[in-house]
Amino acid sequence: MAEKVYWHVGLPKTGTTYLQSVLWANRRRLADQGVLLPGDSARQQMQASVVVREHPGLAKRPVEVRESWDRLVDDVAAHSGTAIISHEFFGAASADQAAAAIARLAPAQVHVVVTARDLLSVVTSYWQEFVKHGFDRALDEFPEEERSYDEWTWAALDLKSVLRRWTGGLPPEQVHVVVLPPPNAPRRALVDEFARVVGFDATDFDTDQAQENSSLGVVEAELLRRLTPKLTGFTSARDRGVWIRSYLAQNKLVPRGGDRFLPSPERVAYLRERSTEIVDYLAASGFDIVGDLDRLRVPENLPDLRHPGSVTEAELWEAAADLFAIVLGDVRIFREHNTAMRRAGVASPHLDG
Repeated sequence: MAEKVYWHVGLPKTGTTYLQSVLWANRRRLADQGVLLPGDSARQQMQASVVVREHPGLAKRPVEVRESWDRLVDDVAAHSGTAIISHEFFGAASADQAAAAIARLAPAQVHVVVTARDLLSVVTSYWQEFVKHGFDRALDEFPEEERSYDEWTWAALDLKSVLRRWTGGLPPEQVHVVVLPPPNAPRRALVDEFARVVGFDATDFDTDQAQENSSLGVVEAELLRRLTPKLTGFTSARDRGVWIRSYLAQNKLVPRGGDRFLPSPERVAYLRERSTEIVDYLAASGFDIVGDLDRLRVPENLPDLRHPGSVTEAELWEAAADLFAIVLGDVRIFREHNTAMRRAGVASPHLDG
């Protein structure tokens, strides 16, 4: 069994995509230092979170999903150094689920790592990710109350709650909260902070191919939020991931850019109060805090940004017309390719008409 396991369990929208893509791009460099990334990919670690959280739909998932957590455990058991598990969906696990998962890694010494930023930024950013996945709850109503299996509720977003559920049996020195560096810090600063916590050297790591999860503008987010209830044939997890998130959101709407946005003043005030409770909890916790704890507070002075409710019908129509023109162009390319394939005698999916 690995000597130590550093388990990065969240939070969403705290540089996790960037950090994970850098780690996996440098898997061999980590291995040279005795550090293992168990599993075949970041996706497999995400799938393992579905098992750990005992998601109600798990029985319907493919066998590779159902076996993903066992495969990670087997890889950690076969390793003699340090291992890293990292996905933000683990954070939504209940206290019992987290304790059971940590117990399966015994006798390895488990360290829980959470990357964090102020609650207003987390909630606002994660809402547009929620919309990208084909959900239509309004910003001021997001997220819902905690459900231990559900990565879209407070279970995944509330730092105090995540830490309480994941650290019940751990000494405080094995709990690390990494506060996101300020915006003017070097791009790779988060990787360097994480490396110091785990104990590897990231000096020569390749970060050129690192991925980041870009956000929707306010018009684009509101358009997608209103559109997805009409997509009644796209309700499976795969449909939401492939067609709504990847095709519509990431490929077609994100490139439009657009204005940033904030919740209503009332919602901002609520998130500010809740963030103060989180900071007070951390200050008294004894956990290893990396970075400036005050950066987790919601600032008193915020930029004058739009609210999704301010989006006009004219703005929605213009964005929808642009989207329709782009999608129609894709349909034409697909049909022309399909026609060429059929003329060549190659069977291919096709659009009738």
